[in-house]
Amino acid sequence: MKKSKKIIIFVALSLVIILGILFILNFKNMSRLIFKSTIRPMAVAGQFYPADRAALERVIKTNLEAAPPVKASGTIKIIIVPHAGYDYSAGVAALAYKALAGQKIQRVYLLGNSHHDYFSGLAVDNHDFWETPLGRVAVDTEKVKELAAASPLLEINNAPHQSEHGLETQVPFLQTVLGSDFKIVPLLFGNTDDNDYEAVAKILAANLADGDLIVVSSDMSHYPPYEAANKIDRQTLELIKNKDLTGLSEEAKSALSAQTNEQTILCGLEAVKTALALAEQLNLELQVLGYKNSGDTFLGDKNQVVGYGAVIFTSSDLNSAEQKILLNIARTSVENYVRNKKISEFEIKDERLKTSQGAFVTLKKNGELRGCIGQIIAINPLWQVVRDMAMAAAAEDNRFYPVAADELARLDYEISVLSRPRLISDWRQIRLGRDGVIVRKGLKSGVFLPQVASESGWTEEKFLSELCAQKAGLAPDCYKNDPEVELSVFQAQIFEGK
Repeated sequence: MKKSKKIIIFVALSLVIILGILFILNFKNMSRLIFKSTIRPMAVAGQFYPADRAALERVIKTNLEAAPPVKASGTIKIIIVPHAGYDYSAGVAALAYKALAGQKIQRVYLLGNSHHDYFSGLAVDNHDFWETPLGRVAVDTEKVKELAAASPLLEINNAPHQSEHGLETQVPFLQTVLGSDFKIVPLLFGNTDDNDYEAVAKILAANLADGDLIVVSSDMSHYPPYEAANKIDRQTLELIKNKDLTGLSEEAKSALSAQTNEQTILCGLEAVKTALALAEQLNLELQVLGYKNSGDTFLGDKNQVVGYGAVIFTSSDLNSAEQKILLNIARTSVENYVRNKKISEFEIKDERLKTSQGAFVTLKKNGELRGCIGQIIAINPLWQVVRDMAMAAAAEDNRFYPVAADELARLDYEISVLSRPRLISDWRQIRLGRDGVIVRKGLKSGVFLPQVASESGWTEEKFLSELCAQKAGLAPDCYKNDPEVELSVFQAQIFEGK
């Protein structure tokens, strides 16, 4: 009897020890089991969108099916979508959400302006889940903590989110398009007009990963007549498309005084400004997908309308895996050509690397330039351009002797993948360090990559003078005084490795 009691006590103690170890190792998950998760309940279901699951699914599906397909020019990183009642704005929102189909998204930053509260900075929600009629979506609470620690501008504050519709109305669309395998980070500006958007854009840019999306929630004109809203909102969309932050700020002030009943051109103005600042930092391209206002619906009153626009921001940047593939192609191609005089062949499955795009390959030895050749506009697939330019940089740059086999181990590779050049009308439009520049006059031309400015430390005028004289054989001031000279700019995604 005593023996059996000892066995029972031993087993019981063992279980306690095992459970204790499991608890320590997995405290976070265990605590979620013991302590109830916090949930932000639906605030506007039955008002802005159907509270019944089947009805909500039907409305979203109908609008997505009606939206025309969009061929995005790259990975969608930001969308601007409206947040009015679905009867009014869901058709416009669906334009952007349909464009996301097939894109792998793991985290969504929901960004808007509070409609009810005024406070400095941004309120970041840290509930464990948000709930809609379609189920629950997890909040990325770890990322919330990171953002709150990154800057005093971002404060964990759930109160402004409790009754806010601007972000909530986006979640059912996200659940429908993305499924359940994503998390959200809800952020609300407090409407104090502190111009915090630039700092917020820098924080978001530093935190934006490959599988992230930013959803900017904003309606447009509030309450002018139908025709006036059409005019104002299309001007606003043009400013957004051109990333014209100055013009947008000016229009936000002038439209209020110039148009009767106009209360705002964008109720998510700071959120939209943040998106435009991000577009500049990340070199994103913008595409306006569509516009309507409440006067276009069967419920709308054309005397007082609200505007709705859909915009996508795309990035053609390569992800880290694609960068590694191209660096391997460059290195393998150079080594095979130098040692064996053979052109390497590669089996490329990544569709992004099969698209036509210009690129330069730069070789460096002990930190010094050893060769650099590229194509600005390419016909061949990107992977092939990198292969061919790498071999050319090693063997055909007439500034250097061809690379020898005993140098291969000391080479570093830098690849610059280029955007398509665009003509500019004034040299003052050039952004030093961000833009590569092409100067052309007749058959003479020259090009500097964006990194030349930062590596040389030149001023803008020195940069352009050297480009004209050194690279194109033209007068040093040709960019200023010669009407026959054309200037084009492009951007580059630059990455390097052994």
